[in-house]
Amino acid sequence: MPIDTSQYYNKLKSSHLSLSSLLKQNKLFHKVPEDWHVIITDIRNSTQAVFNGSHENVNLIATGSIVTVLNLAFKHNIGVPFFFGGDGATFLVPPSIAGKSLEALLLFKANTKTNFNLELRVGSVTVADIYQHGHTLDISKFSISEYFSIPVLLGNGLDYAEKIIKGEDYLLSHHTPSEEEPDLSGMQCRWDKIAPPDNTNEIVTLLVVATAGTPQSEVFSSVISLIDEIYGTPEKRQPISVSKLKLKTTFNRLSLEMLARIGKIKALKLIQNWIINIIGYFYLRSKKGKTYLDLLVKMSDTLVIDGKINTVISGTEAQRKKLQAALDVLEQEGKILYGLHLSSESIMSCYVRDMKDGHIHFVDGADGGYTMAATMLKTKFKNHAL
Repeated sequence: MPIDTSQYYNKLKSSHLSLSSLLKQNKLFHKVPEDWHVIITDIRNSTQAVFNGSHENVNLIATGSIVTVLNLAFKHNIGVPFFFGGDGATFLVPPSIAGKSLEALLLFKANTKTNFNLELRVGSVTVADIYQHGHTLDISKFSISEYFSIPVLLGNGLDYAEKIIKGEDYLLSHHTPSEEEPDLSGMQCRWDKIAPPDNTNEIVTLLVVATAGTPQSEVFSSVISLIDEIYGTPEKRQPISVSKLKLKTTFNRLSLEMLARIGKIKALKLIQNWIINIIGYFYLRSKKGKTYLDLLVKMSDTLVIDGKINTVISGTEAQRKKLQAALDVLEQEGKILYGLHLSSESIMSCYVRDMKDGHIHFVDGADGGYTMAATMLKTKFKNHAL
């Protein structure tokens, strides 16, 4: 009888070491079960969409794909490692919900095309297939705070999966869209663009990959140590601060959110949401509301490690130039390649299952931070291969 691995991630213990230390502890990383699946969502031509001014829609759709899978996993009491990428997301899911996740995402894809004219690619590769082709997926769990832990993934398995899923000849012919509407309850994108915290004046979106043949864990540990040294602790470089948060309660914003969630505009529901937002304005000034906002900052997803480092940080021009100089040295030594995007604001979309501790907030640099940093990185990859 096959072993049920559905609770694998739930049972994985969170490490309270510093991230730079955790990355060097091989014994704290474990192989993802072979019967699990990698699911990737990705907006085709997202760079052009960002240039056309649709970066907020791109983030909205990426968030929607995460909410679709997380709500399904929550109903089955399954912990799912996921990685937000600005224009899409990556999931590791057990076989028990892999098919249902794909069916729900394919319906979300259809709704996305109809309502936003953006094409969401949805694909899946088994972990067993990744291993059979000589690639690796080693996972740990890092405790960012007492409220929030993130998966940390080393290896090149997701890079392999992404290349297959984004290939022109890859089709999900054996899956059909779900007949049930995907559950996107809890998806909220109601915050205006967020200025950097006081004493900082810019937002940096950074992607870093280790070059082939370079020890990934050691390089990543060095890069995280550099960021710690230049910018200070994660709390000091956190791009989100309570004082800079402003609700964006326009009907247009709420309409876009409703389109992403249910695929159509319901006038009465739209008015109800607008009223709820107005009430929320006053709630956030209450004692409970202020507690929620404090937690929001602590549960903002500003760091993703999925075989590369993805992070959004706030700081000064002097700090950024110092970081770039150090990264340039590592790049010249052939250890890394990096992409960086600079903006004056960050944007945030949210998954709020409940106001106590069931919420996660996805952060990106404004004007397509992750997408633009990835464009820079892809250019370096092409030149590196020449």
